[in-house]
Parts: sequence; C-alpha cells; structure tokens
Amino acid sequence: MTEFFSVLLQISDDLRDDNLEKMKFLCPELGKKRLEKVDSGIKLFQELMQRQALGPNNTEQLKLLLNKIHREDLAETLNNFESQCPGPQTNLPDKTEQAKLKAARKVIMAQLGRKWRTLGRRLGLTEAMLDGVVTKHRDVLEDQVAGMLCVWEKSQGAEARADDLVRALRSCDLNLTADLVGKELEKLQGE
Repeated sequence: MTEFFSVLLQISDDLRDDNLEKMKFLCPELGKKRLEKVDSGIKLFQELMQRQALGPNNTEQLKLLLNKIHREDLAETLNNFESQCPGPQTNLPDKTEQAKLKAARKVIMAQLGRKWRTLGRRLGLTEAMLDGVVTKHRDVLEDQVAGMLCVWEKSQGAEARADDLVRALRSCDLNLTADLVGKELEKLQGE
C-alpha cells in the first residue's frame, strides 16, 4: 500500500496547477464545496479514495482523468506501478518457456549490474517503466534487474521468450552474460 501512495505522491508532484483545475472540473460528483478545498493532487486523490473511486486495485478513474487532461506520461506512471508483477499474471508462456525464462532471469540477475536500464530499453521498455522499477527498488541493484525483467515478461505475456533476452543482451554487447544464459538454456534442453 505504501508503494501505491508513493506513486500518487509522485503524480501529485508532477501535476501543474492547470492540470489540477482540469481534473477538478472533471469530478463534479465530489461536490463544489469539497472541490473548493482541493488545492493539491494529494487532496484530490484523498477525496477519490474516500469515495472508493481510487485504490491500489482501482486506478481506472485516475488514469481516465490523467488521459483526459493529456497527461499520458502520468497515466503511464500509474500503469507502470500496476505492471510491477503484483498479483497473478494470466497470459503466461508455456511451461517449457517459463522454465527457460526462469533460468535466464537467474543468470541475468547475477551478472548484469548497472547496465540493466540499457537492456530494458533494448527489450522495448519505456523510460517511465524503468523509472518505476527504480522507484520500487531504490536501493538494491539485483532487485532493480529482477523488477525490469518482471516488467518485460509481463508486457510480453505469452510471447516472452528467453531467446529474446539473449538477443537483447548481445545487442548491448553483454556477450558474456548472453553466453552464460545460453549455457543454462542448453542444460535445460539436455534434461
């Protein structure tokens, strides 16, 4: 829950005064008197939470508001929070590919280091997604690597492939890590 509040705080800090006014205009159900007291994104979010229109598992109204005021970047921040692999993932690769991804993830987490953002970009993740990983895993490099891989796997769904990770590693000139992943994948095929 505290991570959710951190994301809301980040969004509130990035809202301009005119953004807040537009969002208030789009929320007439809160009532004129309540809206007059709202002078920050935080207060607006608190009003929405009080009405059960906003919560960690209920962000649709806030995303809609952010998109309507043309702050897709902030809606992306919220999407990124939701994609950090909490909860069940329903669109998974087959069992064999899941085993390959798990083996690749283990090697990459042990080997990658500070170049994880470069790999994330090669895998097609946006800067907002990568920033969300840093926000969630601020102090532990290995957790940042794991978070990035988790976001990528979730974004790919059933299409996630360990071979794509190897290709992306090679395109980042991380050939040693790619070779180590390849060896792990060969071991799996031999079993």
